[in-house]
Amino acid sequence: MDKKFTMLTVLAGVAYTASAAKQDLPNIIIIMADQQRADLCGREGFPLEITPFTDSLAYDNVWFDRAYTSMPASSPARCSMFTGRYPSVTDVRTNHNLKDIDYQTDMLQVLKAAGYHTALIGKNHAYLKPKDMDFWSAYGHWGKQPARTDAEKQTAEFLDKQARGQWLEPSPIPLEEQQPYKIVSETIEWVGSQAEGDAPFFAWVSFPEPHNPFQVCEPYFSMFAPENIPAIKAGREALAVKDPSYGILARLEDESCPDLAEDLPRLRGNYMGMIRLIDDQIRRLVEATKEMGIYDNTIFVILSDHGDYCGEYGLIRKGAGLSDYLTRIPMVWAGYGIENRGSKPLDAFVSITDIFPTICSAIGVEIPLGVQGRSLWDMLGGRDYPKREFSSAYSQRGFGGETVPYDSTFLSFEKEGALTPGGIAWFDELNTWTQCGTSRMVRMGDWKLIMDSYGHGEMYNVKKDPSEVNNLFEVHKYGKIRDELMKEMLVWELRTEDPLPVPPKRYYFNRNGNNYHFTE
Repeated sequence: MDKKFTMLTVLAGVAYTASAAKQDLPNIIIIMADQQRADLCGREGFPLEITPFTDSLAYDNVWFDRAYTSMPASSPARCSMFTGRYPSVTDVRTNHNLKDIDYQTDMLQVLKAAGYHTALIGKNHAYLKPKDMDFWSAYGHWGKQPARTDAEKQTAEFLDKQARGQWLEPSPIPLEEQQPYKIVSETIEWVGSQAEGDAPFFAWVSFPEPHNPFQVCEPYFSMFAPENIPAIKAGREALAVKDPSYGILARLEDESCPDLAEDLPRLRGNYMGMIRLIDDQIRRLVEATKEMGIYDNTIFVILSDHGDYCGEYGLIRKGAGLSDYLTRIPMVWAGYGIENRGSKPLDAFVSITDIFPTICSAIGVEIPLGVQGRSLWDMLGGRDYPKREFSSAYSQRGFGGETVPYDSTFLSFEKEGALTPGGIAWFDELNTWTQCGTSRMVRMGDWKLIMDSYGHGEMYNVKKDPSEVNNLFEVHKYGKIRDELMKEMLVWELRTEDPLPVPPKRYYFNRNGNNYHFTE
């Protein structure tokens, strides 16, 4: 069957179903931070008030402490959210492969066919184009795109020229011109324009922060003074037992940030201040929807695309490996159809790929073919769900090929593009050395298994060893656990094979309505 015909047929069915219940469809707001680590929040025991509002929202609704990204890099993760597919089948395995995106039907097509008005306000870094949305207001790490007002131009100039890597003093950009504030102000205005209309709306509110450049204004700069921040769990000494790519990343960071060890406490404080700034803006947005009278008919999803080292291993940003610091993401669901589950998280392992199929279930639409994520709608509504289906999580890393050791005569940081000719880091953490090759991760219970294409294995008890420095892969007494994890990884490898195209004749393609693989 022709792929295009199949997609049009599915969407026609969506439009027909939605038209009958248009007034009952919930609004949807996805709030995404860029590079926000999952464990830096009060609900997970972090001792500083870094996310007080999101914590309160989580306690009154549903939150997960076992949510994982599909790949700890922006574009692959964001493409997974909108397609419900893993990077190995979207073909977006780096930030440079957006044009290679492969899918049959995505979230926006389903929502538009159901009558939704759509908006992006914030950072894209997915395959989406302005024509895909009814309203498009883009921001990036270097400011508004394009910058129009004098204030926006001044902000862009500061972010691009002065604070490209980090800014160790209070930012001169005032709160009202900080990007999270402006993004929420625009969102409130757009949502307000939709509130009285007949059509439901979808808004992707996408903050470029707390990603570098690490800059934050007062009062947030002073909220997280270095002397008040909890110490890291593992420093540079841990690099001796980690994958060689960690050491290469450390060397790169030392070249681009020669005072990194000295600056690290302040950079951690800036990072946490940015998260708190974002949390206060989420409060503004949610309270605005309550004032408009639309909160109860709106689904809110609060998450990040991936995490950040935030000082662990003596590193900042991301790049090397599949540690939980990078792969585990915050995830909170609130509002319409969400049952209050109390102050404890749901114990299910879930994925960023599950967002799209969950939204399909929430609006009463069949999950499209090719989607690999599972619907969380039953568990969000307090209904039964198969525990086995959500007993593990899976993440991917690498664009393939062979690993590349550091050799300045063959490929230097400057030749590769990780450093500018002036030695300035420009998204240096995602480079040939940290992204080459192929590795996979599975999390199950308290355990994690990482395997690469050479057969190198890592196994950690993440509960006892959160920094993942005590590799138990070759320890005989843990052999049974290792075998169970390897079996689970093989299951994930097989189930994430691309189902598209389905057989065009005769064969019945069997799948569960919630996209469950295990139904008990």
